[in-house]
Amino acid sequence: MLIGCPKEIKPQEFRVGLTPAAAGEAIARGHSVVIQTNAGLGAGFTDGDYIAVGAQVLDTAEDVFTKAEMIVKVKEPQAAERKMLREGQLLFTYLHLAPDRAQTEDLLESGCTAIAYETVTDRKGGLPLLAPMSEVAGRLAPQSGSWALQKANGGSGVLMGGVPGVRPANVAIIGGGVVGAAAARVAVGMGANVTVLDRSVPRLSYLDDVFMGRLTTQYSDASGVAELLPRMDMVIGAVLIPGAAAPKLISREQLSLMKPGSALVDVAIDQGGCFETSRATTHAEPIYDVDSIVHYCVANMPGAVARTSTIALGNATMPFVLALADKGWKQACADDEHLMSGLNVHAGKLTYTAVGEALGINTITPQEALSI
Repeated sequence: MLIGCPKEIKPQEFRVGLTPAAAGEAIARGHSVVIQTNAGLGAGFTDGDYIAVGAQVLDTAEDVFTKAEMIVKVKEPQAAERKMLREGQLLFTYLHLAPDRAQTEDLLESGCTAIAYETVTDRKGGLPLLAPMSEVAGRLAPQSGSWALQKANGGSGVLMGGVPGVRPANVAIIGGGVVGAAAARVAVGMGANVTVLDRSVPRLSYLDDVFMGRLTTQYSDASGVAELLPRMDMVIGAVLIPGAAAPKLISREQLSLMKPGSALVDVAIDQGGCFETSRATTHAEPIYDVDSIVHYCVANMPGAVARTSTIALGNATMPFVLALADKGWKQACADDEHLMSGLNVHAGKLTYTAVGEALGINTITPQEALSI
């Protein structure tokens, strides 16, 4: 199979879909790889690194899209990229379709087959291709939130760990999954007073054991969240419903409960955000103010640490890229129900129920798509 990797064009996105190591693995198995010039530069990989493993470097994204049977990316295809997709072409990347009608409609119109990293599952019920970026985003969230709290950025001027004689920041993390646990690890390490909220009592018990009493756990419900808000300096939104739009956990009205200069960090912004006042931002302009509350809602947080993120993502995606290339997407999905869970679009049909429900579009099952 001819595998193509274009340069990411989303603002301030420096990751790349294929590492030289992944390209080399594919080539060693008899596949061909084409990559757009300088696609890996932001993550520290030169064109020479790809040439050294046998990949062909092409000048433009159009060249890559025209030649490749499978496109491997990081972020969802932007409007200009979606115009280059064609019927029968395989797209393997993050999609986050539930809050993005324009992208969904373009993918359906293209006739391509699109498999989303974020809905591929594993035997334990996890999301193995989302997990590494969730880990990175979770660890970045307190760091980014602490920057937002600085007075020059509109924040309250509270230092996360405080100093002797001055209390540290109070941080609430809504969601105790991969993102929430990673955020808690860093926030606790920075010396903040941390409360993690979740609806799974076993998960709260696990976090309580792992952190050995260094944070507070609380069952997550509307009244509990409202009760916490007046005391919080930072709230990190870390909730996830696989493939679906994120639930809105803090309303516009509830911002009045918070102290002026407090920070909201919405790690769920790729799925529409979990705060009513959230809207996607970029690393170039990461924050904005609503009712004196600083919002940090960067939609590609891991792009800030592109080297680490690219290698972590490449480690996770490589086995799936190879399976798709070796077998073709239909056989690969038929052989692996967890990869089949990643199928979102095929031949003009939507194949992921949660996306269909979010956008009001009829769906077929992935199994039905195999017969088309």
